[in-house]
Amino acid sequence: MNTQIIIDYLSALSMNNDREWYHANKDEYKKANAEFEKLLQALMLEIGKYDSSILHNDPKTLTFKLVRDTRFSHDKSPYNPAFRAHISSAGKLPVPVGYYLMIKPGDQSFLGGGLFADMFKDATTMIRDYIVQHGEEWEQIIHEPAFKKYFTVRGTALKNVPAGYEKDHPQAEYLKFKSWYLEYPLKDKELKDAEGFVAKAAELFRIMKPFNDYLNKALAGFQMPAR
Repeated sequence: MNTQIIIDYLSALSMNNDREWYHANKDEYKKANAEFEKLLQALMLEIGKYDSSILHNDPKTLTFKLVRDTRFSHDKSPYNPAFRAHISSAGKLPVPVGYYLMIKPGDQSFLGGGLFADMFKDATTMIRDYIVQHGEEWEQIIHEPAFKKYFTVRGTALKNVPAGYEKDHPQAEYLKFKSWYLEYPLKDKELKDAEGFVAKAAELFRIMKPFNDYLNKALAGFQMPAR
C-alpha cells in the first residue's frame, strides 16, 4: 500500500496529459492503480467495523476511469489526473449515497459523502420532502459537535424556496438545495503515510455516516433513471 506511487503517477500524468504519454506509461498506471485498489481494500475493512453493508464490494468495481468527457468542455485534455472511488452498499452508484475518495495531487484530494448529483430530480424531491417531515433529526445531525468540526453541508441551491414548500419552514435554507454533500479537503502530505491516512479517513467517514444514513432513508425506493 504505497501511496507515493499513486501521487507520483498522477503528478506525471498531470504534466503529460496526452494519449501518447498515457499509453507509453501504461505499466506505471497499472502499478499506481493496484496501489489505489489496495488502499480502498484497507479503507473498506476499517469502514466495515461500523458499516458492514459495504464489505461485499470488490475495489475494482468502485473506481472511475481517468478518461474525461471533453464534448462540452473548454478543457480538451483527455485525462483527469485523479483516482476516484465511491464506496456504498450498491457499489459506485450515486444512490444509495456512501463514502467518496478522490486522490489528486496539488492538494486537490478530498473525502466526500452525500448526494453530489443534481440531475436526479426525483431524488432531490424525496430529500426535500424528508427534510420537511424530519427537520429536527436533520438539525441534530448537522449540529453534532464532531460533525461541525469537520463538515459543512454543501450543494447547488436555488435562490428561493421551491414552489410547494413553506418559505418560513425551519429548514427552508436546505430546501433550496438540489444536492446535499460533504467535502473534507486533503493535503498531499496527509496521503504519504498510507496507514495513517486510512485510519483518519475511516474516522471521518464514521462521523459522516449519520448524514449519509439520513439521506438514504429519504431515498428509500429511489430508482436510478434508465439510460
